[in-house]
Amino acid sequence: MNAATQFAALPKVELHCHIEGTMRADTVADLARQHSIDLPTSDVRSLYGYENLTGFLEVFWLVQSMLVTPDDWERLAYESVIDGAEHGLVYREAFCTPSRHLLDGQRLDEIVAALDRGCARAESETGTRCRLIFDIDREFGPEVALAHVTELAALRRSGASGADRVIGLGMDSTEIGIDPTTFAESYALAADVGLRRTAHQGENSPATTIAAAIDVLGCTRIDHGISVFEDSELVARLVDEQLPFTVCPNANVLINPDVCPQLDAHVFPRMRDAGLLATLNTDDPALVGLDLTQEYELCAAAFGYSVDDMVDIALDGVSGSWLDASDAASVSASIMAVAASIPSAT
Repeated sequence: MNAATQFAALPKVELHCHIEGTMRADTVADLARQHSIDLPTSDVRSLYGYENLTGFLEVFWLVQSMLVTPDDWERLAYESVIDGAEHGLVYREAFCTPSRHLLDGQRLDEIVAALDRGCARAESETGTRCRLIFDIDREFGPEVALAHVTELAALRRSGASGADRVIGLGMDSTEIGIDPTTFAESYALAADVGLRRTAHQGENSPATTIAAAIDVLGCTRIDHGISVFEDSELVARLVDEQLPFTVCPNANVLINPDVCPQLDAHVFPRMRDAGLLATLNTDDPALVGLDLTQEYELCAAAFGYSVDDMVDIALDGVSGSWLDASDAASVSASIMAVAASIPSAT
């Protein structure tokens, strides 16, 4: 059994994946035709190219703009889970960032219900489960964020269709020059209605913003977090607390080469060697041209990891998730059962 086969078979959990970033190129083209949206090229795959995070966000926003109707959101969710399951995904906590759509007049209750329908259909076909994290888009500021989180809170309190699939609040888009603590009111409201909390910090922002997300916003997980080594005391603290980091090494290289120019220079192995709970994720698999199996293959090769190391990483994905104890134990058992059948895993 070669490495590709081993890693394809291994059950995997993913905690940092933007559902919009899973949109198939063919789906982009199809939705553009349906909605009479002009694309800059007939070769959609050529759109998935960029030189830095700013360029990537422009592509991401273009892809997002294809989501015009609830049916589009449902299709996106269905295809996202189907595609993930093909590469060993058994559980995902996926980000969704509909701020632009809500400002353009789409309804959050319809988006959430549509995502729920799409996920449910794919779950019934694959057995892979998906939960959602509502992501604040920092681009629009704290007031817009609070309005949207208030709407989400109302959906949860009323038991609206699909609202129970949304289990967390996150924050994405540009980090540069933005103080995460200005979103504290939104995070406090999220806590009041039982949402878990995370935030993209430490990709293009200093370690101080990681600490602020934890201490002020109440985050129990950090997305990226690769600047953490700027603060040795913070590293020691988070090793002790085992606060999870959702790390995306290949996406960092492809999207943010100014921060990480090549994979073998990524801090992921340093994070794990230090004792941080660093999990492995794709970020935006369709837009970066990777799947979860390839993420495992490439990182194993770049960092000199054995199959046993990758099994440990898969298990740490469970530890970093927001699954309850029973479900976490079940997923971990499925990983260990497959690992036991892999010759080089002991």
